[in-house]
Amino acid sequence: MPAKNVEQQGILALHAARSLLVKQQTMLSNAMRGLATEFGITVPKGMRKLDELMTLVDTDESIPKQAKQAITGLQDYCKELNEGIETFEAEIVAHARHDETARRLATIPGIGPITASLIAATVVDISLFKTARQFAAWLGLVPGQNSTGGKTRLGRITKAGNREIRKLLVLGATSMVGRADGWNSAVGGWLRGILQRRPVRLVTVALANKMARIAWAVMTRKEVYRPKGGVAVAAQAAA
Repeated sequence: MPAKNVEQQGILALHAARSLLVKQQTMLSNAMRGLATEFGITVPKGMRKLDELMTLVDTDESIPKQAKQAITGLQDYCKELNEGIETFEAEIVAHARHDETARRLATIPGIGPITASLIAATVVDISLFKTARQFAAWLGLVPGQNSTGGKTRLGRITKAGNREIRKLLVLGATSMVGRADGWNSAVGGWLRGILQRRPVRLVTVALANKMARIAWAVMTRKEVYRPKGGVAVAAQAAA
């Protein structure tokens, strides 16, 4: 990959800092849940459920004050981290809105401004990837291959390449899988069809792979995503 300019390095620094804070916030929330579970209190997963958790902890008189103090302290750190995350995200979104490549990438369903900004700042020269499959492989979104007795079998994804972009694409794909019924496009139809035959987890990775291929086509052709043709068809043809 060619050397990045100073501006791209700056944007990637924002992404790295955001990613670190998100990881720390996840660790703290898991610790809060773990401590609360010791006293029989559980809530569904998700950062938005932490307030509900704290309400239950605060109103449960059977929990020792020391435990409440520990859980509350972790919540305070979570809130501080969230402020930092929001600050970094505001700068990243501003980049996504002003960068030409990022704006095109953000037209792809499942790719938001954070993902679009990271791809645009990371991939300096898309022409280095001759096909959409090469780009997906670089991201670690193609199945590994095992040959036995002359037969080639596809295994799990390789998970090579850029881990952060891959993670964001999978998260975006997860969101789109949850809205498959209302996704009125060729890709949406493909998604609904494959969901009838394959486990959700495999379908999510397959959709992330398709999103990466569409991203390659968008960047290669310098066009926005068109749901019923254009670069979406080109991405499938290049697969």
